[in-house]
Amino acid sequence: MWKDFPLLPEQASSIAGGVDALYAFLVSVTIFFTALVFTGVFILAVKYRRRHPDEVPKPLRESFLLELVWSGIPFGIVMVMFGWGAFIYFAHYNPPKGAMEMYVVGKQWMWKTQHPEGHREINELHVPVGKAVKLTMTTEDVIHSFFIPAFRVKKDVVPGMYTTMWFQPTKVGKYHLFCAEYCGNQHSGMIGWVHVMEQADYEAWLAGVNRGETMAQAGERLFTRLGCASCHKGDNNGRCPTLENKFGKDELLQGGQRVRFDESYIRESILKPNAKVVAGYQNQEMPTFQGQVSEDGILQLVAYVKSLTKQQPAQTAQAGQTAAVTPVSTKGGKK
Repeated sequence: MWKDFPLLPEQASSIAGGVDALYAFLVSVTIFFTALVFTGVFILAVKYRRRHPDEVPKPLRESFLLELVWSGIPFGIVMVMFGWGAFIYFAHYNPPKGAMEMYVVGKQWMWKTQHPEGHREINELHVPVGKAVKLTMTTEDVIHSFFIPAFRVKKDVVPGMYTTMWFQPTKVGKYHLFCAEYCGNQHSGMIGWVHVMEQADYEAWLAGVNRGETMAQAGERLFTRLGCASCHKGDNNGRCPTLENKFGKDELLQGGQRVRFDESYIRESILKPNAKVVAGYQNQEMPTFQGQVSEDGILQLVAYVKSLTKQQPAQTAQAGQTAAVTPVSTKGGKK
């Protein structure tokens, strides 16, 4: 009955039910206390109205217990809201291990999505039902916001950095995709579709498209073309640190700080190589590739560097394949 009601889109992800339940609770509490306050105001206004000009009201008696009650009850309700919201937030903050990784680049006024297998889409994203999907997102120009109402997920896509979000679709279907951040005079046209398919149909669709090289392969080709292999050698004998088996681990920097070797770190290493210098490589100068590599190219380099890190056994089994470690030096690490 409520399927086409615009404020209540269809629930089509694992988190949608929890978000709607919290929203219903917040609305119910708001309606209840709004009605309570206005009813109280009306009753008190009638009961304690001044009936003649000389009437003097009786002084009110203070009640410490009453003060505690009308302060404690709202505080308790607010803490329930906070705790419930925090639980949903943290449950959805980190994607589960083995999540399928997709890459998204926002641009006025379109969404460019790319599968690890290499296939690219414009304003569309095909995913299998029941599979957790992690999106690594950035933008080429201004702030956008990736919003799928039926999944109850939305995340800002910010220039100069990576943001991530994940979802697990639970129903096969075609769902609206919007930009939820005003991004220019054609903002309303920055829309698309997420296609949720059965696993067999998704594999058939993926096999039927001309995807060419994978993202890791494209990243390796770009890595070689940019000359990164001459410095980032896999045998630790290069001028710059090796990047094999580094992703997801902490890197020791000059000065003693540590930084997580993740997508954002790799991106910063490519564009601002001297921002965070790896301990022991203070005297090496890596050139910046700012303006020389597109956001799509950076994501390909990120995918290649990630492919040089062996997956954990649990992740490998869940993904259904073994990650191959290419014995070629990589691009994107810090010196």
